[in-house]
Amino acid sequence: MNKGKTVMAILIKNRKETTDQVQKILTGWGCIIKTRLGIHDGVLDNCSDEGLLILELVGTDEQNAELNRKLNLIKGVKSQFMKLELD
Repeated sequence: MNKGKTVMAILIKNRKETTDQVQKILTGWGCIIKTRLGIHDGVLDNCSDEGLLILELVGTDEQNAELNRKLNLIKGVKSQFMKLELD
């Protein structure tokens, strides 16, 4: 039986102002995060203030929804998740 994969995308605006809040939430939910990938444009002096996080989640539907809800409460953060399944 294939349970599929749950993936969450988190778009972060004003990374410098929101990083601490986002990190605190992700740390609190760390046991349901299997994979985490952070992407942002630029390096060194050209570092972008907008970023994208991609998470592979292993929690229940309820846990994943609550993580999503908490992240969306932060001003400048938008998250969505989806469940992908193969027939």
